[in-house]
Amino acid sequence: MNNEQVWKDSLEIIKVSVSPAIFSTWFSQTHLANLETLSDKTNAEVGCPTSFAKNTIESRYFGLIQDSLSKVVGKKCDLTFIVKANPKSIKEISEISAPLFSTEKEDNHILEILQRARLRPSFTFENFAVSSSNQMAHAAAEAVSQSLGSAYNPLFVWGGVGVGKTHLMAAVGNYILKKDPDKKVFFCTGEDFTNDIVEGIRNKTTQAFRNKYRKLDLLLIDDIQFIAGKDTVQEEFFHTFNAVTSVGGQIILTSDRPPSEISKLEERLRSRFEAGLIVDIAPPDFELRSAITQIKAKEKGVDLTSEQAQMIAANSESARKIEGILTKILTEIHVKKVVVTNELIESLFAKNFEAGKITRSSPEQVTEAVSKYYQVGKRLLLGDSRARPIARPRQVLMYLLRTQLGVPLEEIGRVVGGRDHTTVMHAVEKITQLATEDVQMREDILKIKSVI
Repeated sequence: MNNEQVWKDSLEIIKVSVSPAIFSTWFSQTHLANLETLSDKTNAEVGCPTSFAKNTIESRYFGLIQDSLSKVVGKKCDLTFIVKANPKSIKEISEISAPLFSTEKEDNHILEILQRARLRPSFTFENFAVSSSNQMAHAAAEAVSQSLGSAYNPLFVWGGVGVGKTHLMAAVGNYILKKDPDKKVFFCTGEDFTNDIVEGIRNKTTQAFRNKYRKLDLLLIDDIQFIAGKDTVQEEFFHTFNAVTSVGGQIILTSDRPPSEISKLEERLRSRFEAGLIVDIAPPDFELRSAITQIKAKEKGVDLTSEQAQMIAANSESARKIEGILTKILTEIHVKKVVVTNELIESLFAKNFEAGKITRSSPEQVTEAVSKYYQVGKRLLLGDSRARPIARPRQVLMYLLRTQLGVPLEEIGRVVGGRDHTTVMHAVEKITQLATEDVQMREDILKIKSVI
């Protein structure tokens, strides 16, 4: 067997052991770069598209890949992971991972159909980054796209701002229309739905409104919580819901909270929402933010190294902030004719920080936040102990007081137990270095900053 066939068979084994979302995210773009067969074992080089993908696959799935390759070649395999693009077409592998459509520019006909459905062409499954925080929602959306009206109906996705609810919901609509352009799909917000009802009542065109919404194969409503407390709107949506689902149509809803927490929502609507599948999307972790950064950078044509993508991810809480930073980078490139460097990215975050510096927090509030986060008493935190579990949070406290509040070094020393300003300088430099190198430290700082 050649390398391509060996890897194809190995992926078939791997596919059974992981979810479709994980397979599509991490394995679909890998390939077997080299295979060297010795008398007692086999040496295999696995090519990965990026260093981020390489590190993730090597740390999480080393054993799974090793076992799968060993079964296929019939010998024990030693693995090496490298960053290398696949030089050949990997049609067979892409068939395994099941992306139905290429990422090439859609023709005008499809774009017109998507526009009529009010769907953004860029919101697809292919460019939706998956991790543990959104894997359940992603798998549910894929299941719905494969079986409209029968898998989970309705599908209710909830979560905070900028976690990917709208993207995931729209991806189902994109998939359906590209598969069958004759399907009736419509995307709107809860506010749009309300405005259409008001317009229909005002102009005596309620029948046109009902024809628009009640004869759909797929109805996508974003921010459904907006209709709560509006009796006429909820009445109309109740009948719309029944009309669409009774003939096998699918409904997908998003909200910033689960149905049980939407106040002034009619009980009959709440019960219908809860009769389907309710899934939440948590805020993206560091790895997912890094993947989102790489995807959005590619969409915008910004060439980033893995380190630069991680710098942006470490300093951005959401996908929207990532997109904003990439837009600024793109502006710098076009206006100033510069190349993307680490220093350029750092300067952009520095500007953001200066613009949004915390002014309402006091040193006492920051101390309280660090104490609670690390579960270290304030007396210990400000005391003399040099034990690592105490000293490191103390250094983080000094770092935040200096970088977030701009407190003078001498004042920080006084606040943190009467220490010398050189001790404070060392702490700030140490945490600054760690925040560049250590993922967990970046996460810690980001979470504490979100509290204060």
